[in-house]
Parts: sequence; structure tokens; C-alpha cells
Amino acid sequence: MENKEKKEVQNKKITLTKNEIENKENIKNKENKKDKEQPKWGNLNYFNKFKLKNYVVTVISIILLYVVLNLTIDPNDIFSYTRGIYITILIFVLFSVSLNISVGIMGQLNLGQAGFIAIGGYSAAYISKILVNYHLPATLHLLIVSLFGGIIAAIFGFLVGASTLRLRGDYLAIITLAFGEIIKYIIQNLDFLGGATGFSGIPQGIITFSNVYFIVVISIIIVVMAMTSRKGKEVMSIREDEIAAENIGIKLNRVKLYGFTFSAFFAGVGGSLFAHNVGILAPDKFGFLFSIEILVMVVLGGLGSITGAVIAAVILTMLSEFLRDFSQFRYLIYSIILIILMIFRPKGIFGTKEFTFHETKQRIKEIRNSKK
Repeated sequence: MENKEKKEVQNKKITLTKNEIENKENIKNKENKKDKEQPKWGNLNYFNKFKLKNYVVTVISIILLYVVLNLTIDPNDIFSYTRGIYITILIFVLFSVSLNISVGIMGQLNLGQAGFIAIGGYSAAYISKILVNYHLPATLHLLIVSLFGGIIAAIFGFLVGASTLRLRGDYLAIITLAFGEIIKYIIQNLDFLGGATGFSGIPQGIITFSNVYFIVVISIIIVVMAMTSRKGKEVMSIREDEIAAENIGIKLNRVKLYGFTFSAFFAGVGGSLFAHNVGILAPDKFGFLFSIEILVMVVLGGLGSITGAVIAAVILTMLSEFLRDFSQFRYLIYSIILIILMIFRPKGIFGTKEFTFHETKQRIKEIRNSKK
């Protein structure tokens, strides 16, 4: 009897161990399936969490926003104040997103973004005055000169990136700051660009709210697609840890050149839109403070967050406009508000995260579950 009981106990132990092994294998298989289903770099790529429904909702939202904003503009008023504010906000959104590529996503402190904007703006304005004689459609005209300004700025971005490959931190900031100031003083001494008096006669009739809106939206979509691609993850790895990135086989020099060139290109496109919006370019506008103004937008929105850069640019541009009546106290109030925001939200509005419909749904569900 005792032997039978011992055998039964041993059989039970064997069956238990078999079941445990099977359960562990099932759990591992499920985890492997989940890893295969999830895209690589999934935790870093918030935009890849979009589903087809979310893409459709995003497109509809972009179109609805355009329709709503367009309805608030008086079509009969050529010098519409509302149109001017909308265009200014869109241009600064593009400035902020372009700087966020090099500073936020790549983690390289760039204080010379005003120089790239100036190069793009002056290049586009110079070509635009020549293209006026060909009587091209307004949108096509603006698109051509914007691409030209972006390409010229990208070339200079490549050269600056190539000359600062071994620099980082404060040293890189000083070099880029020097670049911005050098560009400003070179333009001041070029007579064919108007010199210190400014470059005037830039065609303003080609710029409208519609073409600026869609150029900016398409530019942001391209930035999002590029920065969430494999190349974009390489750019992001430099921000996280350069040594670790180099050890896993990422070629830092190529990636840095890519980041600087990409950032400068969209700064040049924004500079082209800016030039045609204001109608006259003065070298003094593209100084150190202009770069800092854009950098503040990036920091406020969150370093590395594209949607944060967009929202911060909208908030600060509108805030600057609302404080125009208090011109003597405008920068004081502006600074106090920024200090308060940085104290209570040091990582910026979004930090390194992005706004997506997928994340918003999850947060709403979490709030509802917590209330229950």
C-alpha cells in the first residue's frame, strides 16, 4: 500500500511538472508572437501606433481645421488681419518643427537656425523676383521658390554639419551661433541682396492662407514620416547615447549630416514663406534673438516632440500677438509666463511624447476606469 501511495505521489509530481513546463512554453510563445506583431522601436515610435481609422480621422481633422479657419477669414478683405495671423502662426510652426529635428530629436544644440532661415528666405526672394516675369500660378510659384530656398539652406546645413562633426554641447552651440551671426553680416554687405537697408520688392500676391497651410502640413507630414523611419531612429539614438549608438554600428557622422541637412531644408522652406509674407527682408531680423525665440518654442513644446513643437509655436505666437498692445511690458510678461510653465512643466508640454488618437483613447479609458 505504501509503495502504491508513493508511486501515485510521484506520478502527480511528474504531471504537475509537465503542466508547468507546458504553461511556461505557452507563455513564451505568446510573448514571441506579441514581439513579432509589434514593430521594431515600437516604444519610441508613437506615430506607428496609428491604425487605418486613426489615419482617416487625422486627414479629416486636417481638412476640417482648414475649413474652419478659412471660414473665419473675410475673402473680400485683401489685408485681412485674421489671415495675416494665421499665416504667421503657420510659418512659426514650421520654424519650430525644423529646429526640433536637430535640437529635440537629434539632441544637438543649434543656435544658428536664424541663419538657415535667412539663407532660405533671401534665396527664395531673389528667385521669386525673376519668376514674376513668367506669370506662373501663385501656388506653383510659391512651391518652386520654397523648394529652391530649402535646397540652398540644406546645402549650408550640410556644410555646417560637416564642419562640426566632432563638436557637441556648448562648443556646437557656439559654432552654430557664430554661423548665424556670420550669415547676417555677410548679407548686410551684399548689395544685390539689398545690404543693410533690406531686400524689398518681394512678390506678396502669390502667398495665400491656403497654399501656406498645405505647404506647412505636407512639410510636417514629411518630417513625421522621416523621423519615425529607421533613419529617424538612428537620429534619435544620437540624442539618447552617442557611444552606445556607435557601438551598435550606427555611423554617427552620416546621421548627424542627415539631421542637420534635413533641419536646414525645412528652415529654408519656412524662410521662403516668411519672406513672401513680410515683403521685405532686413538682415537685423535674423539675429541671435530670433534663433532663441524659436528655441523657446521647441523647449516649451518638449524636446523631441513634433506635436509639442506645433502646439508651443501656436501658443507663443498668439501670446506675442495678444501682448502687442503692452509693447513696453510684452517681453516681461512673456518671460514670466515661460518661467512659470518651465517650473511646473520642466520637460515641456508633451516632453518626448506625441499626441495621437490612440494614446488619447487609452488615457480616456484609464480616467473612466479610475472613476469606477
